[in-house]
Amino acid sequence: METGKPNLEVMADTLMALAEHDRDLLVVTSDSRGSGKLVPFAAAFPDQVVEVGIAEQNLVGIAAGLASAGKKVFAVSPACFLTARSLEQIKNDVAYSDQPVTVVGISAGVSYGSLGTTHHSLHDYAVMRTINNIDVLAPADNFETAEAIKAAYTLRRPVYVRFGKQAMPHLYGPGATFEVGKANVLSQGADVTFVATGETVPRAVQAAAVLEGEGLSCGVISVHTLKPFDEAAVLDAAANTRALVTVEEHSIFGGLGEACASALMQSGVRVPFKIVGLPDDHTVTGSQNEIFNHYGISADGLANTARQLLQVGITA
Repeated sequence: METGKPNLEVMADTLMALAEHDRDLLVVTSDSRGSGKLVPFAAAFPDQVVEVGIAEQNLVGIAAGLASAGKKVFAVSPACFLTARSLEQIKNDVAYSDQPVTVVGISAGVSYGSLGTTHHSLHDYAVMRTINNIDVLAPADNFETAEAIKAAYTLRRPVYVRFGKQAMPHLYGPGATFEVGKANVLSQGADVTFVATGETVPRAVQAAAVLEGEGLSCGVISVHTLKPFDEAAVLDAAANTRALVTVEEHSIFGGLGEACASALMQSGVRVPFKIVGLPDDHTVTGSQNEIFNHYGISADGLANTARQLLQVGITA
């Protein structure tokens, strides 16, 4: 797969393109314009950036106030702090008050790597999914990122979008489509389907390629929208494949895996099924890639998980 840009850069580029035609588009940051790749945006549109300093609760409260005055606001801050320290403001000032703020969690999951648990956001899907009236998006590649930002700008409702830091492989070709709430089927297979979200999707694609080299038929679904959740895509995959493996850069509790499990159980569907994510443990430190490898979020790790579900040859 050809590698593109970090999704954060695509987010910033897309906001630049939108801001050229809309003076009401504002970016509010908490000392995050550098890590959010927003320095060029701030240079080009200095009157459309609000810097609140390291004060996430104020960030969200100010964003909600500006939105109530008709501004189209993107509130950008590291996901670990944004969705923990300012959870009350997201719930009350944005979601409950129905303000069209796009809450952007940057450097999400284990993107901060060796900075450790204090800087990892492995809870954000869970807490955001339980708040009424806010969509939850996790783009996988540059295409999904650009489309997610444009959709959030157009929707004019509360949205949470999550990004990592690494340059991401391109997953789509010409003619690709993106719709909030509708998962994208990247490939279909009869033996196992990987249901993945965010920056784990390329790992699922790589695992599918490994297994296809062994003669297995594999599918991959990119769930770029955790909420509203595309249950139909999961149920369709369960009806047409022998096993499902969910993959996410998040706790195994409350994220994509449990959303899939809920959809399957409530529909009375039984299929060999495994949630791959971060366990309820003191998370190891290292680079994002090292942490992924440790927890089996890799081509080999996911392929082995699929082999175990399918009860075919297991490699070390």
